[in-house]
Amino acid sequence: MNIKLKLTKIIAMIASIMLIVMPFSACNDDNGLTKVRLNEVTHSVFYTPLYVAIEKGFFEEEGIEIELTNGGGADASMTAILSGSADVGLMGPETVIYVQNQGKKDAPKVFGQLTQKDGSFLVSRNPEPDFEWTDLEGKEILAGRRGGVPAMTFEYVLKELGLSNYTLNYDVQFNLMTSAFIGGTADYCTVFEPTASEYQSNGTWHIVASVGEQSGEIPYTSFIALESYINENTETIRSFLKAIKKAYDFMESNTERTVAETIVKQFPSTSITSIETSIKSYKNINAWTTNLQATERSFNRLQDVMTNAGELSARVAFSKLVNNSHAKAIFG
Repeated sequence: MNIKLKLTKIIAMIASIMLIVMPFSACNDDNGLTKVRLNEVTHSVFYTPLYVAIEKGFFEEEGIEIELTNGGGADASMTAILSGSADVGLMGPETVIYVQNQGKKDAPKVFGQLTQKDGSFLVSRNPEPDFEWTDLEGKEILAGRRGGVPAMTFEYVLKELGLSNYTLNYDVQFNLMTSAFIGGTADYCTVFEPTASEYQSNGTWHIVASVGEQSGEIPYTSFIALESYINENTETIRSFLKAIKKAYDFMESNTERTVAETIVKQFPSTSITSIETSIKSYKNINAWTTNLQATERSFNRLQDVMTNAGELSARVAFSKLVNNSHAKAIFG
């Protein structure tokens, strides 16, 4: 079942259950901090600014306590937002487009864009120092779930390159792709950091290409909340973004090694060297949107990508998808 269909069913289910009216305003803990329940789509060095803000205490400095949970997929993360079990989601903004096209009244919106490139790397079981994208002709690739940004972006890249003789395997859950590939499924797999570098270092596979470098700019991962939450918690939203800004400033003034040492607790089974390599890889492709403001051009391209994948029923106006006002207030 693709993400769009899952979200359609979820919205219908939530709309039919009105037994409990859940408050969406942020709650204050006994410690005086405002708790923000944040559900991330997956756990990756791709989201380094978030983890720097957590580990350096920047959220606490801004009066926020983060309760972090992992959705293990965009459909689950958006379900957490729609059901009220999370205040903020970190996920692909394609989910916002899907929900908008279902006509939900209190729809989610992007209030901050974290990444502007595809963060996955294409891996092969064999070393391929002279890899060319045409080498994927006739091959099977694990690139994510149907309807998700990873799979749609990858498919868009292959189309732009003029490739057609390949098979994209959509049958493996996003958070199970690595184990499926190691177990023998498909010829290639797309993998995020730090997994890509860590498994390359122990010889499990070989990184042959950066999908983000090939795909160019696209709004890949964003901070998302219901419109009501954004409107009713302006101070919290701005404090949240201020903490992320402090993280960016820290990353700019410190080495990749220092940043890796800062977030290593977030990845206890990964070596500092692999985390450092991962951070360098993402810096090299300009993965992060340092002012957190989404652009209409990039969202138009995202909708082109979704149309190419056959997943977009109708295009949605940028103003219905994004609220840049708070990021502009913080970053100028």
